[in-house]
Order: sequence, then C-alpha cells, then structure tokens
Amino acid sequence: MIISSLLDTDLYKFTMMQSVLHQFPGAKAEYRFRCRTPDVDLRPYVPAIRSEIEALCSLRFSEDELEFLRGLRFIKSDFVDFLGLFHFNQKYISVSNSPKDNGEIDITVQGPWLHTIMFEIPVLAIVNEIWFRETQPEPDYAEGRRRLNEKLALITEHPDLRGMKIADYGTRRRFSKKWHEEVLLTARAQLGDHLAGTSNVMFAMEHGLTPLGTMAHEYLQAAQALGPRLRDSQTFALEMWAREYRGDLGIALSDVYGFDAFLRDFDMYFCKLFDGARHDSGDPFEWGERMIRHYEQNRVDPKSKTLVFSDALTFPLMIELYLRFRDRIKLSFGIGTNLT
Repeated sequence: MIISSLLDTDLYKFTMMQSVLHQFPGAKAEYRFRCRTPDVDLRPYVPAIRSEIEALCSLRFSEDELEFLRGLRFIKSDFVDFLGLFHFNQKYISVSNSPKDNGEIDITVQGPWLHTIMFEIPVLAIVNEIWFRETQPEPDYAEGRRRLNEKLALITEHPDLRGMKIADYGTRRRFSKKWHEEVLLTARAQLGDHLAGTSNVMFAMEHGLTPLGTMAHEYLQAAQALGPRLRDSQTFALEMWAREYRGDLGIALSDVYGFDAFLRDFDMYFCKLFDGARHDSGDPFEWGERMIRHYEQNRVDPKSKTLVFSDALTFPLMIELYLRFRDRIKLSFGIGTNLT
C-alpha cells in the first residue's frame, strides 16, 4: 500500500479544501491525468494503479491526525470536523487505457470539488511509485545518496548562503515514499536551519517539521468559472482567499493568467495585503526583477515581502537566485523533482 495516511499529501490541498468548504461548497470539478514524459507506456500498470486507488479510498483520518491539523493556526475547527467524516469516494475516479493506443492511460476525477480536490497528489504519487517500482526493481540507493549529499553540500559548504531557506515540495513526483522520507531526514540533518519545512503534512507531523503551502493553480483556475466575470476572476480569487485567511497564508501564485495580468491585478491593495508571490513558470530572474520594481512602484518596501521560487529548481539555480536577490527582498525556495 503506497499511500497509508490521508496526510500523505501537500498542505495546500488542505488550505484550498478549507476555502472550498466555506466559499464554494456546491462547486463541481473535473481533473484529467496527463503524463508529461513522452514514450512512457503506463498501460501495463493500470491494474496496480486501480488496486492502490481502491486502498486509498479505504483510508480515514485518525484522531491524532485530526488533532495535528486542528493545531495549525490557519485550520478552522469546523473544517477538521468535516475531515473527520471525509474519505475518498471511488465513484468519482476512473482509470483505463487511453483509446488513442499510444501508451497513455486515462485517469479522470469528476464530482463535487469538495470531495475530489484531494485526489491529485496521492494519485500522482501512486503512478510514479508504481512506474519506478516496475522499471527499476533494484534501485541504486548508494548512487542516489551520493547525488543527494553532493547537492546538499552545495549549500552547506557555500560561504555566502547563511540566510537561505529551502523547502521540500517533492511529494507528487517522488521516486517512492520510502526514499522521500530518507531524503527529507538527510536534508534535515545536513541543512539544519536552511531547511524551512516540507509540503508533506504526514512527514511534517511525524518528524516535527513545519508544513508549508498556500494555493495551487487549480484554485485560481476554478475562479474563472466561479467568479462574477472572467476579467475579474484573479482579483476575485485573491479576495476570497483573503476573506478565508484574513492575512495568513499570504503568498499569491503569479502565473495562472500570465504575469502581465497578475501585475495588473496585484495592485497596491494586494501588494500590501499579501506577504509575497510565488514564481512557477518563465524566467525566474526576470520575474524577480519585475516583482521588486512592482512593489517599489506601489510604494511597498520589497524587503518587507517574500518571493517564493518553485519552478523546476535545481540546487545551482537556487543558489544563483539567492545571490541575485538576497539583499533586496526576502526569499524562499520550494524544490521538488530535483530533490526527491
């Protein structure tokens, strides 16, 4: 059983789900799986994927897990009470071979957004782990550890990275749950205060780490259908987020509608209201420069705000970004695939 806890997912799924419960409880949603790697034939693994999803749908939150969530400052008591009744419903998800006969598979999730929003992360982790388990039956963990230590040393041995903070965002594309945990514990031991936390709520609970995350693309995408006008959907999404969290979890995702549209909507009000913004596509250096200029143009001190970089990061790229912006604005880095 790959997923053994409903907490084995990213924090932003809970923060978005809470907003859905309070703001959009009647919304409907549909998700479709797409493998971004060409020439990968997942069809032989459909039975195994179905079996893991069936096991996923049998899980419930334990009382200890619910109490952990209740202890997070931004999680409300009524939401935890709802989670006490929650489980994945298998009728909302289907897995089959694609009719295109090109090696692809169809995984579709369709139903009430409140009851389908949590499927994404565990399903992606299941597909990834089954693929690696079947294609690499004898993983070279020694080589993996060597590469991991080499990457971590780029930070620990660098003389100018004292204030650098990175977070683990690697749940959805991890090699395996077991490897993910080893990577996280190794990073904590070697990085010390450089490790800000993890997006994985289960590992945060089990290992005393800070769970991190705010919103994902789906939240702002859904606002296109749920908002009053398409033109106003981004400001609507940010307003509803602020209504839910009252200034907490204040990192705005900047690339759903394009960066120009984000800057147009992210006016002085939002510049002051939100703690910062997250980069997830495009040139990160250009993005950082434009965000700093935007804050200055809106009479906001950039040094009081935070830029979060999370797009296809590597350790050398994180270091380069940190050295570029460190004295001009607060920084944080969320690294996923290159870590886990």
